[in-house]
Amino acid sequence: MQFARLLPLALLATPLALASCSNDNDSDSTSSSKLEVRLMDAPGDFRTVVLDVQKIEVHLKDEKDPEVYQLLPFKPQTINVLDYVNGKSALLVSTDFTPGDLSEIRLLLGPDSYVIGKDGQTYALKTPSGQSSGVKLKLDKATLRARETFQLLLDFDVAKSIVERGNWKPNNDKKERYLLKPVIRVVAQEVAGGLRGTVTPAAALPQVLAIRSSITVPDTFSTAADASGAYQLSGLPAGTYRVEFFPTTTAPTGQPAYRVVTRPGITVTNTQVAELGQTTLN
Repeated sequence: MQFARLLPLALLATPLALASCSNDNDSDSTSSSKLEVRLMDAPGDFRTVVLDVQKIEVHLKDEKDPEVYQLLPFKPQTINVLDYVNGKSALLVSTDFTPGDLSEIRLLLGPDSYVIGKDGQTYALKTPSGQSSGVKLKLDKATLRARETFQLLLDFDVAKSIVERGNWKPNNDKKERYLLKPVIRVVAQEVAGGLRGTVTPAAALPQVLAIRSSITVPDTFSTAADASGAYQLSGLPAGTYRVEFFPTTTAPTGQPAYRVVTRPGITVTNTQVAELGQTTLN
C-alpha cells in the first residue's frame, strides 16, 4: 500500500449520498478548508462488490490520544465499488474542515458487505477487523490549508482485498467463502497524471494493466474497458509505463480471436493524461 500527500485536484466523480457541514470548531468559512473523500476501484473477477460503509473518520496529527478520531459527515450506505472504474470516483464526503494536519483516515464497515461472483451467486464478505477497529490508512504530510480544497482518493483493490478461504468447498456455507481484507491505496492528490484510450473490438471487455517500469519495484494499476471500449486510469505517478490488455471474453465463431496486447514505453507526467488512442485486440 502506498501513502500520499493530500493536495488539490479536480477529479471526475459520480456523487453518492453524502452530508456536508461546517466544522464546529471554525465558524469563519473564510479561514476554513474543504475536505473531500472519494472512492475509486481497481476491478477484480466479480460481477458486483458491495461495501457496507458505516462511518468515515480522521485522526488529527495534533491529537495525542491515538484512539480519538473526528467523525466526518457521511450517510451510512452500501456501495458497489465496481461502479467506479474507468476514471470515475464516488464522492463520499465534502465538508468544511479546520486547517491542519491529518495523520490517518479510518473506515468502519458494517455486516452487509457482499460479492456476486461470475457464477451469479451471492457471497457474504466477512471482515476480520473492519467491523471493530476499522480499516486504518496512514497519511503522510496531509496538510489542509485555509481556503483550499483537499481531497483523499481511496483506490480500492478488489483483486487483492477479497480472499477466498483455502478450505472452502462448493457445498459449504456461502457465507464462509470469502474474507474482506481491504487493500486501499491513497492517491497523491497533486498528481493529475493518467492515461486513457479505447479498445476494439469493444466486446473483448479487456482488463487494462498499467505497470510503471521506470522504478526498481514496479507499480501496477488496473481498470477495465467499458462496453464502448473506453478506459481511463487516473492519479498515476509520473514515469514510463507498460500497458497490457487482457480480453475477458472470446471472439464469436468465425471472427479473429481476441489476443493479449502489450504497449510499452508509455510516458505519464504529473500534469497530463496520456492519450493512447485505439488499441486493436484481434
